[in-house]
Amino acid sequence: MSDEFPDGLEVRIGLHAGPAVAGVIGNKKLFYDVWGETVNTASRMESHGEPGRIQVTGPAHEELADDYLFEPRGTVEVKGMGIVETWWLTGRTQASLEHA
Repeated sequence: MSDEFPDGLEVRIGLHAGPAVAGVIGNKKLFYDVWGETVNTASRMESHGEPGRIQVTGPAHEELADDYLFEPRGTVEVKGMGIVETWWLTGRTQASLEHA
């Protein structure tokens, strides 16, 4: 880790599953971006999460349940969304590790 972070660095990650729109923007300086309610929801999961943890919504939990382990977090009041049931992603299942 960089000398700028002598105590390390912890990040918050938020995951949601659903439709999104993606594309390249610009003519001279190109950049790639993703939009949509799915992106906004994942962002809310990150901002309402805790450092060093991955918080997921119900749809993400359903998509990942066969390969990952979860701990229920409960409900979170999310601005613009109301009450959202969430989980912490805690690791991979043994089956997913054996198939990796």
